[in-house]
Order: sequence, then C-alpha cells, then structure tokens
Amino acid sequence: MSETSPPASIRELIEQFINDRFTNKTEKLAPEDPAYLKLHQQFDPQTWLAEAARRVSQLQVVTHSLKPIHPDAKGTNLYVEPSQLADNGLVGSHCLLSDFQGDVVGNAAALDVYKFLKLEWQGSSLLELAIASDDAFIDALSQDRTEAESWTRAFASITEPKGVPSSHARGKQMYWLTGDEPTDNVNYHLLAPLYATALAQPLYARLSEDRFGEHAKAARKARRDDAAFDGGYADYPNLAIQKMGGTKPQNISQLNSERGGQNYLLASLPPDWVSRDVSPPLRTESVLPRFGRRQPVRQLVNDLARRMQQNTREDEQRQKLGKNPRKTMQDRDLHDDLTASLADELLVFTFEMHRLPAGWSADDDCRLVISEQYWLDPGRAESDLEFKEARHQSDWHVDVAQRVAHWLKHTLDRRIKTNLGDPDHDFWAGQIETVMGSFRRQLDDLQDALRDASDDPEGEAA
Repeated sequence: MSETSPPASIRELIEQFINDRFTNKTEKLAPEDPAYLKLHQQFDPQTWLAEAARRVSQLQVVTHSLKPIHPDAKGTNLYVEPSQLADNGLVGSHCLLSDFQGDVVGNAAALDVYKFLKLEWQGSSLLELAIASDDAFIDALSQDRTEAESWTRAFASITEPKGVPSSHARGKQMYWLTGDEPTDNVNYHLLAPLYATALAQPLYARLSEDRFGEHAKAARKARRDDAAFDGGYADYPNLAIQKMGGTKPQNISQLNSERGGQNYLLASLPPDWVSRDVSPPLRTESVLPRFGRRQPVRQLVNDLARRMQQNTREDEQRQKLGKNPRKTMQDRDLHDDLTASLADELLVFTFEMHRLPAGWSADDDCRLVISEQYWLDPGRAESDLEFKEARHQSDWHVDVAQRVAHWLKHTLDRRIKTNLGDPDHDFWAGQIETVMGSFRRQLDDLQDALRDASDDPEGEAA
C-alpha cells in the first residue's frame, strides 16, 4: 500500500499509523540490528494496540485543567462538552463550537496514544468512535470481540477524571457567597477553579492572527502610510502573556506545548478617564516634555525601550557566539506598532491643546518655538494675518516631526546603555512626519471649508 493512498478501512488506517511510527523509529537502524528486531515486535499492530490500551490510563483529554494553576498540582481535571454548559451571557467555554479541540494532560511519553485517537475516519475521530462504542471500530481493533471491547472502553476512558474528584494543596481555592448572610459559613461554597484550556487555544489562535497575520500587517502598514485599505485590524491594549511550563511547556499540557507555553491575558482594567483643565504652555520652549509626562506616553516609551534593550542584549550574545544579529518580522512589526501608537497619542494631545482659546500663543510670555505655535494654535491664524501667512509658508509639520524624533531619541538614550544612531532618528521622524503631514492637510481643509461657509451665508442656509 502506498503511503499516500487513503486507507480503505479503519483497520487499514490503524495499521498505516502504526507502520509510519515504526518507520520513523527505525529509519537509521539496520534490519539485523537487535534494536530493530525489538521495535519490530513492539510495533506489531496487536502488540501496539494492547500496549496503547494500557498506556491510555496515563493520559486524560480535558477542557479544564489544573496544571496551569500550578504545575505540581495533582488534583482533578475535567472534560465537559461545551453544549452541556449553561449560556450565562458571558464569553466562556460554552461558546466553543462542536469541533473544538480538547487538551491532553498526563505523561508526555504517552502522547502517541492521543495522536492515534485523533485519527479521523469518515468525519469522526477514533476517540469519538470509541466513546460511541462503534461496531466498526471494535471490529477493527481485534478479532477477539471481548478483547476489542475492553480496549474500546479503555480508549473511551481518556475523557474521564482519574480517581475521586479532588483539589490539591497547590491548587487555588476560594469561598463563594451563595446566601444572604456573609457571617454564616453555611452560606458559602468552596470553589476550586480550573484553567479553561480548550477555550485558551482558539483565543490564542485568534489574537495571534490579529497581531501577526498577513491581513493585520497589511492593514497596519496602510495606516502608517496613510493609504486606503479594504477592512481593518484589531488591537489589544495592555495585552499580557503568561508563560506556563518554563522550558518544558509539554509538562503542562499538549496544547500549551503547541503554544510554546504562551497564554494571552486580556486587560480587565476599568476605564481610566482623567478630565483636567488644559493650560497654555507659555513659559517653555517646547511642549514635548509635557507630552512625555502623559501616562500612556510613558508606558509606550518604556515598552519601546524595554524591547530595544532586550534585542540589544540578544544581539550581543549572538555576536559572542559568532552569529549574525537576530532580526525578525515580529520584532519589526512590534517596533512599528509601538511607534504608530505613539503617533496616535501625539494626535490626542494635539486635539486637547486645540481646546485652548484661539490666539493664546500671542501672549507676551509665550516662549514656545514658532513651529510648535503653528502646530498647537491654528485658530490664531483667523485673527492674525501675519501669523496666518507665515504659518502657511512654513513646513511646520516637518520641523515638529524632527523635534518629536529628537525628543524620543533623547528619552530612549537615557534608558538604554547604547546610544541610538541616526537611522533610528530618521525612522521616527519619517513616521511622525507622515502622521503630521496628513493631519495638517485635514486641518487646512477644515479651516478652508469653515471660511467658505462663513463667506457664503446663502449657500450655508441652502
């Protein structure tokens, strides 16, 4: 039978799987090697199936796992079909589709048994056939009906909890008030929370696609280039990544291993809305230090500095080993995203400053550089013709972009040991200049439209 030809029966599917594993194990062994002969006996289909039915007890398919709570916890894990859970109006495991992916916990050395049970025959996995006590599956396992039924029960038990349901000293527990009297102990249930690992997998896949997928990267690039794009992209502010299992994520679970131990945590913070009066920046040459003191800006700069410092350390280590510097698309995308977020904060800051009364920069005490006056006080042009003409002739948005890039470079230099070079400055200046150039065009168009409307009262009334 060709390796590429589809199996004609469940038995053929089983034998093909076992033979493929035998081939992989023996590809570097000679047929006369004693190790080859030993493996040949182990991978006899009936011998392997009997051993698999014994080893399956070392595994459990779960939807909710205790290991992510603490890797040394020994309590109960659960397998619950999403359709059996109540829909409480919140996002939870009940939202999973019928083709959801269960996780596997237990002895990592026995995971080949789970791979066997994941094999599909005519739209159903072998595990589903075992749980349903499918006659065709039972017949395919062994000519001895009693033996085949025993193996089927063993395989089906992979979804069942092992032993008496229990928690563990290293698991988490919480008292949940169920009655109206919090001083009465009988009004509490003791809960032992488990990790919804089956839900974590599609969440990880969705967020990874939104962050690093081709569509998302194209959308972010179009935004940075101020270009039209069909569709949008999703962003997740304050996203955290929880690492589980350290260097051995497979010790937590199979799906955790596939994620490289990474599990996303969405921010669950209340809105932080701070209303404050905006005062004109009169006695300073630049408004950028004030911009840099804003909490979101400080966070973005810290994130950028931390990422750049981490990359610098990794490049130094690679250089010591004689390797080329590490440059990945993910690093570049993250760098671009942080810079784009910083440009967004600059626009938010701009709109706040535009709430000031027009003409505030004409105050005798104003020491702000002229390009920043043009930037932050556009309303002054309506009453000051000299200011209006000078502003129109000036490339103030270019100068502002250069000043922002210089401020950012100086700020990062204080946090990073190695001094940043001109390419970093030019990159940031280019990014900010694109944003400010687009902003200037929109602002000028808006002022022209308002002026035309005021000059043509009949057209406005019409």
